Amino acid sequence: MKGAEALLRALEREGVEVIFGHPGGAIMPTYDALYDSPIRHILVRHEQGGVHAATAYARASGKVGVVMATSGPGALNLVTGLADAMMDSTPVVAITGNVPRALIGTDAFQEADVTGVTMPITKHNYLVQDVNEIPRVVKEAFHIAATGRPGPVLIDIPKDVQLAEFTGSFDVKLDLPGYKPTLKGHPKQIERALDALEKAERPVLMVGGGAQHAHAELLAFAEKTGLPVITTLMGLGAFPGNHPLWLGMPGMHGTVAANRAIHHADVILAIGLRFDDRVTGKVSRFAPHAHTIIHVDIDPAEIGKVVRTHIPIVGDSRLVLKELLKGAKALRLAAWWRELEEWRTRYPLRYKPRPHLQSQEVIRAFHEATGGHAIVTTGVGQHQMFAAQFFPVTRPRSFLTSGGLGTMGVGLPFAIGAKIARPEELVIDFDGDGSFQMTLQELATVVKYKLDVKIVILNNGYLGMVRQWQDLFHAKRYSEVYLADSNPDFARLAEAYGIRGVKVERKEDLMKGVEAVLSADGPVVAEFKVYHEEGVFPMIPAGGAAEDMIIEHPAEKEEVEA
Repeated sequence: MKGAEALLRALEREGVEVIFGHPGGAIMPTYDALYDSPIRHILVRHEQGGVHAATAYARASGKVGVVMATSGPGALNLVTGLADAMMDSTPVVAITGNVPRALIGTDAFQEADVTGVTMPITKHNYLVQDVNEIPRVVKEAFHIAATGRPGPVLIDIPKDVQLAEFTGSFDVKLDLPGYKPTLKGHPKQIERALDALEKAERPVLMVGGGAQHAHAELLAFAEKTGLPVITTLMGLGAFPGNHPLWLGMPGMHGTVAANRAIHHADVILAIGLRFDDRVTGKVSRFAPHAHTIIHVDIDPAEIGKVVRTHIPIVGDSRLVLKELLKGAKALRLAAWWRELEEWRTRYPLRYKPRPHLQSQEVIRAFHEATGGHAIVTTGVGQHQMFAAQFFPVTRPRSFLTSGGLGTMGVGLPFAIGAKIARPEELVIDFDGDGSFQMTLQELATVVKYKLDVKIVILNNGYLGMVRQWQDLFHAKRYSEVYLADSNPDFARLAEAYGIRGVKVERKEDLMKGVEAVLSADGPVVAEFKVYHEEGVFPMIPAGGAAEDMIIEHPAEKEEVEA
């Protein structure tokens, strides 16, 4: 057995069913062995599409996503996706070929120091020098990727190692003495947290992506205590978006109720989130009335990194919530909820009726037509925030977007990965005309594997989010954001791939367009021409805080007091 066969055997033992990838010279021995493997391979059209698809597969399924690429440019095309998976704590194993060991360091054809390049953007990486080490490396890589705070791991295997004769054993035991994630929260800290919540007058529960697997425990805890719940962009779906305890998303484009709740809270229980700048705004002005912040996270490095934490609890969110639930009591929050309800009622997410088609109403129309029962993926831009605002997510692992890195172009490959992970589900990609064009070649992957994904392009003819900032903060100097003069006809582009194309330009045709998308047998690319001057509101300007929140465009209404 060659090293390449040993690699695939080791992957099979880890339960790998799908690999996303693109072949090339340095990884060719493994692709040759793949010919006889039961593992399904999805041939993407660009390695970046492969790593994004593997990321979405992992997030939609709860398993480790796997991507494969050749050396040099192939491996380097994974960099953005690995950084994205790292920022959003997604378990991905990337396998790259390298030039033969004797050529490493000689600037050989398609040589790149991929382990050196990816060290800052992976949880761990390996350069395999001994063919008999392959089973151990694979076992460790999957364990590291999936445990503790999940993240990407890269395995780089020189071509001659793939071709070498394997004489080792697959019966390897994990031996990682320096890697022992803390799973159970400290009982005393959990006790302190419960005590602080019981004494609180204005508590809030903030939830991030690290609690997606703890949705049942989270729901039970919130309902038992009566705590108001706020979910970050990555946390959407961890708590039902139609639940009466849910206040919405916080931060730059969060709801008024969520941001004001944080601003006025005296105790904050944060579970599985990073307190990143899009959530906190100016840190010195974040939650100024919170005398106690309780932070639950499996990564001890995140606790106290951004905001001062008074009660740190290191542990897996699901296990910590189970313990919190044991001691939880119904809290006396009637006065606090009266205040919250006033904000929620007075400032719901809304948009003013216009004669032209608006992104918000397109997304809302799809939500109503599906009952919200879909996996939603998005690119990055205004459409991403509109989807987060107007497509309430009720199930975990059902809203897949790029949070920490904000990677344009993820929408389509995310939809591919989600559909492969959960083929029975409806998958809708809400995308922008700018974001979609960064990875549109993956339409060929959709066709090749007959993936029934619905791609909804909200075409405003601009890089909309950049334009919005130029409008508000750069004196309407619209520098290099205009796309309409060179955009393709997206419906006809789809048809060139053999995919049904739909185009909706008039407000009165909206429902007909939605029906055409959802009733179609097979993939659809639907282009909805939306108004170019729409903006995402509410909005907290960069460096601002909750009291700086702009409810509507300043031309229509001045900012509202906190």
